[in-house]
Amino acid sequence: MSHHQTKGVYPALASRINRFPQGALPSDLLYRILSLLFNEEEAALVALLPLRPFTAAKAARLWKVTEVNARLVLDTLAERAMLLDVEKEGTVYYVLPPPMAGFFEFSLMRVRSDLDQQALSRLLYQYINVEDAFVRDLFAGGETQLGRVLVSEPSLADNNAAVVLDYERASEIISTASHLAVGLCYCRHKMGHLGRACRAPLGNCITLNDAAESLIRHGTARRIDVAEGLDLLQEAWSLNLLQCADNVQQGVNFICNCCSCCCEGLIAVRRLAVSHPLCTTNFLPVVDAHSCSGCGRCADICPIGAISVVSKHEVDGVPRTSGVVNGDICLGCGICVRSCSATAIKLVPRPRRVVTPVNTAHRIVLMAIERGKLQQLIFDTQALFSHRLMAAILGVILRLPGVKQLMACSQMKSRYLERLLAGRNII
Repeated sequence: MSHHQTKGVYPALASRINRFPQGALPSDLLYRILSLLFNEEEAALVALLPLRPFTAAKAARLWKVTEVNARLVLDTLAERAMLLDVEKEGTVYYVLPPPMAGFFEFSLMRVRSDLDQQALSRLLYQYINVEDAFVRDLFAGGETQLGRVLVSEPSLADNNAAVVLDYERASEIISTASHLAVGLCYCRHKMGHLGRACRAPLGNCITLNDAAESLIRHGTARRIDVAEGLDLLQEAWSLNLLQCADNVQQGVNFICNCCSCCCEGLIAVRRLAVSHPLCTTNFLPVVDAHSCSGCGRCADICPIGAISVVSKHEVDGVPRTSGVVNGDICLGCGICVRSCSATAIKLVPRPRRVVTPVNTAHRIVLMAIERGKLQQLIFDTQALFSHRLMAAILGVILRLPGVKQLMACSQMKSRYLERLLAGRNII
């Protein structure tokens, strides 16, 4: 590949990726990653695709080829999980997922002979774990996060269990999914290629619903039933792995069982001091200093180092140590509760309830507003303007709090939107 071709094709693909709220900051490293995942012809074509789901006929018009030829390219990309394909009412729709959670992970969710996964792992590690621009933008670019933490259900007391909603329970998400699949953990697979693998299970990355349907169809992930999904969850609980899920109430696409040594979000907390790279649970652990033995197991097991052991009080004149929770960074997973042999830790509700976006569209609009990309989401220059799309996005905007509506209006610079908001006494 010539320098000229690289300068043209992969930066154009990166520009397309970065129109979405979850982008990937351009760099030579990113272009090298993309060159492993897409050949030059594919990169040039994918750079022209719209942000929203599209059909083969739509791609054919954009690429100026026949629909048959367009479908061949799209299906080839879907076989490698660079695109997701989902059938709705007899029509197949394709979508380019974001890099994370998306095609970065999918490229390492199975062992492949058509891709140098060791070279890719080295590049991804340098791009994500060594350099910090991408991970800061991903996890600290706005208030709304891509993922959320699920409370460890065995840590819930009876009085807490009653206030945990169904979409906050990993067991309920798994039990009600339309499709379930399991693949290799991207983070641990990547670390394995670098000689840094831990002992946590490799094959426990759970995908659900539409994403699982596509990944199953093309062999990227293996279909499982609810019983196996719950078994994987029980195994993760027993190993004190942290469950992270799509930050939505409806249509959850993934549940990761994360270890603190490999998970990129958890590493970001410790390495970059990024506070809450994942949306927290609605709980905080509280330590009873009089019951605490000061053994330090909770501090050792906390995946982000939110607990420390300090001298807190005296008993009969003898100093006692106790665990102390840093509520500013605690994710509320509850793993520490089960680790406490003295039963000195319990979960209590946070003072303010965490609000989870209803669905993916809701989350994407929130992220776009916070990251200054709303106009790119609505006015997709690679696609014809869609009144249905505008109506859907405006419907989400009009249900947002006033401050976020003002932010949306500022980004759109739209008289139509201004009138809509003015009519609702927002501006």
